[in-house]
Amino acid sequence: MEETNERTEQAPADGGKTDEKTADTMRRRRLAAWQASERVLTRPGMNQRLGERLAALAADAESVHDLDEWTDLYGNGVVAELERRVASLLGFPAAAFFPTGTMAQQVALRCWAGRTGNATVALHPLAHPEVHEGGALSAVSGLRTVHPTTEPRLPTAEEIQDLADPFGTLMLELPLRDAGFVLPSWDELVAVVDAARERDAVVHFDGARLWECEPHFGRTRAEIAGLADSVYVSFYKSLDGLSGGALAGPRELVEEARVWRHRYGGQLFQQFPAALSALVGLERELPRLPSYVAHARVVAAALTEGFAASAAPWFRVHPDPPHTHQFQVWLPYAPEVLNEAAVRQAEETKTALFRVWAAAPAGPPGLSYTEVTVTEPGLEWTAEDVRAAVTDFTTRLPAG
Repeated sequence: MEETNERTEQAPADGGKTDEKTADTMRRRRLAAWQASERVLTRPGMNQRLGERLAALAADAESVHDLDEWTDLYGNGVVAELERRVASLLGFPAAAFFPTGTMAQQVALRCWAGRTGNATVALHPLAHPEVHEGGALSAVSGLRTVHPTTEPRLPTAEEIQDLADPFGTLMLELPLRDAGFVLPSWDELVAVVDAARERDAVVHFDGARLWECEPHFGRTRAEIAGLADSVYVSFYKSLDGLSGGALAGPRELVEEARVWRHRYGGQLFQQFPAALSALVGLERELPRLPSYVAHARVVAAALTEGFAASAAPWFRVHPDPPHTHQFQVWLPYAPEVLNEAAVRQAEETKTALFRVWAAAPAGPPGLSYTEVTVTEPGLEWTAEDVRAAVTDFTTRLPAG
């Protein structure tokens, strides 16, 4: 559960121009400032020190699994228990643990291509496989992709119906993270799924963050997942686990996916730390997500009020209101200026309002954005707290 994410935290904010040593120094400075801050909107486990992360897992694991059981070997034991739990939560007959979502979704889409006889996948150009996986769908799995829309939102039913290319699978990322964690309405989602089925295609949900979609749709996670033929969910994004995810679907598909998981190198010898941390996340974070989503809307509104009152030259909170407990904030400054202001605010006031800023991937130069995540620590913030933090932050920015 990160704000501007693990990818930008591991790279220079200026797109690579800063040398590696300087980037690492800045990252360590940010981590130290965030850890020392007394007020934060989120405190993700990925920002803990090794000893802290290990101690937290050891302290929490006993509450979710019998630690007198033997460790897992090649996916049995606690890993199998996690798979059963996920399948039940999502309303599917079976689920398989995967070490990465990249592998899980390649396997799912490859399996569906074989079953439909069509290796073309319809998905958004901002979907994770198109932006963050190095062209793996085509390079590794022999799949072809087509895009129903380039708009920064999920496709509409009409766009699915009008897509010229035949496709075997429609993949929908819920929420569409790189467009601002955006979701369609429930009726729009149902219509899109129906349109794909009318074209004899199957539907796969990239539900890495599906866990927090219930408040927006007003449906249970099983109802949401039940629209699709298969669903991938992550254990480390919303649930703050160590790593990994699961592919859920029909039993025959999941059994085939296990075969391909082994072929792709994902049949790991032991995975109990990741599995235990996922069970902890399902037990502790999953029930809290609706409260995070509700408070994210309070935080977003207060950010808007704070920037408006500070006479910021331009800003945008997107989407407004947020669809989940994560959303974007945009400002017209270079990322290094905003990152310095953010870390100085944390160091000097012990309040960390923003984390990592990055240059806009498209559009006019000079725009930067950050991702804001509200989790348990953020529930303590009042709207006035947010407005005051915005005022303090903007005083650290250059005039004009």
